[in-house]
Amino acid sequence: MKKVSPQEAIVSLNDGAVVMIGGFMSNGTPEILIDALIEKGVKNLTVIANDGGTPDTGIGRLIKTGAVCRLIASHIGLNPLIGQLMNEGKMEVQLVPQGTLAEQIRAGGAGLGGVLTPTGLGTEIQEGKEVVEVDGEKYLLEKPLKAAFALLRASIADEKGNLYYKATTRNFNPLMATAAETVIAAAEEIVAIGGIMPEAVATPGIFVDYLVGGEPYVS
Repeated sequence: MKKVSPQEAIVSLNDGAVVMIGGFMSNGTPEILIDALIEKGVKNLTVIANDGGTPDTGIGRLIKTGAVCRLIASHIGLNPLIGQLMNEGKMEVQLVPQGTLAEQIRAGGAGLGGVLTPTGLGTEIQEGKEVVEVDGEKYLLEKPLKAAFALLRASIADEKGNLYYKATTRNFNPLMATAAETVIAAAEEIVAIGGIMPEAVATPGIFVDYLVGGEPYVS
């Protein structure tokens, strides 16, 4: 794990990358890394996230700059721009039930071939997907999701990259840490080893490739 600046952390994140970004309505989204991506001017990103943030927070800021060509998410209702771009054919949006999205990411991190779920049977979500019958019950096969990069936000990190998330900032961050080739974490505070109680660590440092300090503090 290397402690670097935001700009150094994303140096290999270029146009066309597939990126997981933590957060739930921007709560738990690494804003300092979003700033660095906007500054770098990356384009044609595929973003996997719970939602599209708002027009002025989180992933919504990336979308506003035209950096995202495809969004895989559960909810877009807080960002009207997403619906507009989708209807105009300027951005591809794949809506996934939230529980299914979480399980697809978990499967990607665990090396599984997918998950079976009844959610979406008989709806548009089923289109183009395999239906598997188990003990007389039908399920959709949802394939795992992986990414080249995961951008996470931690409340506290230690010098080895172990991460603690305060309250609901935890959301999708720990799952995404396991499902990406390169994991970049932005922390509000970086402490010495031992500064986080072992039982409070949600993401072990072995998953973290780059650690960035200076994420704005959230009470």
